[in-house]
Amino acid sequence: MTKSTTTMLPIARPTEARVLEIVFPDHTNHLGTLFGGQALAWMDKAAFLAASRYSRKIVVTARSEQVDFHVPVRKGQMVELIAIVVSVGRTSMNVDVAMYTEDLITGERELCTRGTFVMIALDENHKPTAVESLPAQG
Repeated sequence: MTKSTTTMLPIARPTEARVLEIVFPDHTNHLGTLFGGQALAWMDKAAFLAASRYSRKIVVTARSEQVDFHVPVRKGQMVELIAIVVSVGRTSMNVDVAMYTEDLITGERELCTRGTFVMIALDENHKPTAVESLPAQG
């Protein structure tokens, strides 16, 4: 019997996360458009995923900044959230989140909401902990 060997690969640190959601009636207001709070919750989830994947640590939201709602999202549309870690401090990460609406029949896409979230990395004692710097871009 031979012993199989595995090669340890370096830990991947992607800076991006994508989330797809569908807008159901319980996500909408009396006008049939997405509640702003629901949009923020989905954006926060996408920011959490991007920051967690990059840091490989426990992360929490410190704040959201400059969230702009451009166009309404209607019941039945799909949204794609694209979250990208754009800068890293000692323990924090700034994550830009863009939410696009897509009509599943026509394929038409439009930027509907954009914002920045500040995420903090925590250690096992839930205290802020250092995050690896973003690789230099050349």
